Amino acid sequence: MLITGFLAYLQNEKRYSSHTILAYQNDLMQFFQFLQTDFNIGVDEVEPTHVRSFMVSLLTNQISANAVGRKISTLRSFYKFAQQENKVLNNPMLLIKAPKVPKRLPVFVEETKIDYLLDSVDFFDDTLSSQRDKIVLEILFGTGIRLAELLNLKETDIDFYECTIKVMGKRSKERIIPIHAVLLQQLKDYIKFKHETFSKKSNTVVVTNTGSAAYAKLIYRIVNNYLGFISTQDKKSPHVLRHSFASSLLNNGADLNAIKELLGHASLAATQVYTHNSVERLKSIYKQAHPKA
Repeated sequence: MLITGFLAYLQNEKRYSSHTILAYQNDLMQFFQFLQTDFNIGVDEVEPTHVRSFMVSLLTNQISANAVGRKISTLRSFYKFAQQENKVLNNPMLLIKAPKVPKRLPVFVEETKIDYLLDSVDFFDDTLSSQRDKIVLEILFGTGIRLAELLNLKETDIDFYECTIKVMGKRSKERIIPIHAVLLQQLKDYIKFKHETFSKKSNTVVVTNTGSAAYAKLIYRIVNNYLGFISTQDKKSPHVLRHSFASSLLNNGADLNAIKELLGHASLAATQVYTHNSVERLKSIYKQAHPKA
């Protein structure tokens, strides 16, 4: 089946993460179901009008322009692959333009608030689950790694001598990230506690309350719960801490290229979005401090 071959291509040649591949699969299945229900046609019979009808259907059902744009990107990749494999004669995506998406600044939490959360004795106790929650927050804010990178982080990826962690990023790109002395000691204490608690020693750094490898929803719950104590903003995901890490570095004078390398961005353009947050912060300070502002 063509979709199976395409997903295998994404996994084996493009080296996409399992999370990304699942998103591609869901987008394609939704499109194919739409084709069957509304037009009763196959993949090789699709015309640009069918794709536009799919877009209209999504937007009518109040699917965001950003989500529609992602689905269009999926279809572009799929039909490019299908044409290369000689499964379709014409590429219906050549004349399709994705809906315009308004630019959004990264959502982040102020450094002072996160410091208060992590340094206060009010939010964490001496149980393993509480210390696990704390180490999750410390790692995400202290390194800026992605959710998938955190879930895949192994004890053997931590170099206690060099004070670094090794992370496998998108498309299997490996990078080394320095960690500060406080976080290094916290990792030592947490790992020791984890080994003392569970007879079966897991090499995965973050584990569940039963000692098995952590999963995405658990990390989301942890981050959402604790950020709720210090922030009223709607978005409280692990990626918010990644944004907070980058914004904190930029506000404290870090070079943009260095931030790019730490985040594992493929291009500087992806990192430059954080400069907008910095400018907005300066504008806010100016309005508060200048007598004529």
